[in-house]
Amino acid sequence: MRADVAPDAAEPTASAPLGQARPLLKWAGGKRQLLPAIRRFYPARFERYIEPFVGSGAVFFDLYNHGRLAGRRSILIDHNADLIGCYAAVPDHAADVVRHLSRLATGHAANPRDHYYAVRDGRFNPARRRISDGPVPDSRRYDPPLAAMLIYLNRTGFNGLFRLNSRGGFNVPIGRYANPRICDEANIEAVATALAASVELVRDNFECVLAHAEPGDFVYIDPPYAPLTRTALFTSYTPGGFSLADQERLQRVVLQLAHRGCRVLLSNSTAPDIARLYDGNPEAVSAGLRAHKIPARRAINSVAARRGAVLEYLVTNIAPGAGRGRHAAR
Repeated sequence: MRADVAPDAAEPTASAPLGQARPLLKWAGGKRQLLPAIRRFYPARFERYIEPFVGSGAVFFDLYNHGRLAGRRSILIDHNADLIGCYAAVPDHAADVVRHLSRLATGHAANPRDHYYAVRDGRFNPARRRISDGPVPDSRRYDPPLAAMLIYLNRTGFNGLFRLNSRGGFNVPIGRYANPRICDEANIEAVATALAASVELVRDNFECVLAHAEPGDFVYIDPPYAPLTRTALFTSYTPGGFSLADQERLQRVVLQLAHRGCRVLLSNSTAPDIARLYDGNPEAVSAGLRAHKIPARRAINSVAARRGAVLEYLVTNIAPGAGRGRHAAR
């Protein structure tokens, strides 16, 4: 989970326009608010699109909505088995997901608090355990009722967080929403269409991107952010968290992708450890990578004075504005 970062869609959202797919799930560190800056680095031409930390998929859906993925394969990777399992269930079973989610929405409207905890503790966690090997469910066995429950808990839980306790149980408390939009049938159908359009879903570690990426592919990398302070940490959404050693492993992957000839775009915080890895780092420079600082807003912090605008990194070997002009659609 990205430290200090508000989930992608914690605020109420309107229905998706016809044919336009919005992220199905809120996810800490989602990139909807940063899309104007990120779009500056969409490459003019690329082969496939790959994300090794797909999360809410805001960049994937933005590319899809703008026609940039037409005729291309996409590979969406995440280590979170629930996320991948939910995404896999929607394209083939959208109507069933909507049906189950509609029932959950009706129950929530009648008695939000009791219904939330009854679903979380009495239905969702037991269902996860039935398809799990230890704390990790088998994403291939995620069925429509389980996918609907995940969407429901995500839409009504505190800040859209995904958090597991030491026993592997989902333990996010109910959020404070007066009228959460739980079942958006039009968007679920749009998401199902988007995910069915030459998309491969992979549940794996980020390093598996090296087994998939080829020269000319566009790889967008949005890892859990390095914390700006020692206290700016959430319990991780995957067992073990994302440590400095993981950031260093990721940097080696980014360097290999750049040297391989991939179009690479990485988001991260401006923490000193990230600056050391990318901002003027000789290996990064030799791989053609440049670190750009962009303004962003962070809203999750126990101290109100620390919320607000901060700078984040976009690290890339793509020239800004490369995707504009007559070649932008291809």
